[in-house]
Amino acid sequence: MYVCSCFGITEQQVRDHAESGACTPRQIASACKAGTDCGGCVRRIQALLGRGACPRRELIDQGAPEPLGAEAPTAAGARGTYGTTGAVPETLPDALPEAA
Repeated sequence: MYVCSCFGITEQQVRDHAESGACTPRQIASACKAGTDCGGCVRRIQALLGRGACPRRELIDQGAPEPLGAEAPTAAGARGTYGTTGAVPETLPDALPEAA
C-alpha cells in the first residue's frame, strides 16, 4: 500500500529504509523524500516506525548519541530560509537605503 502518494513510496519501502537504519520520519524523508511535499503521510510513517521498529532507537532512548543526519532543525526552519546552511548573517547594515 502507498504511504506517500506524492513520491509513490510504499509501506514496504519505508520498512526497508527502517531496517537500513532510518529511525525517524526525518531520516525516512532523507532516504526517499516521503513526507517532504504535502506532509500528509508523516503520521503514517510515524506509525510504521513505531517504538522498537529500529534497534538503534532503543539505544538512543538509553542515552547513546543519535546518528549523523538526525540533527534538530535550524533556526531558519527545515526549508532553509537563509540558504542551505540555515545561517543568519552575523551583521546587518545599520540603516537601510532610503527608497527613491
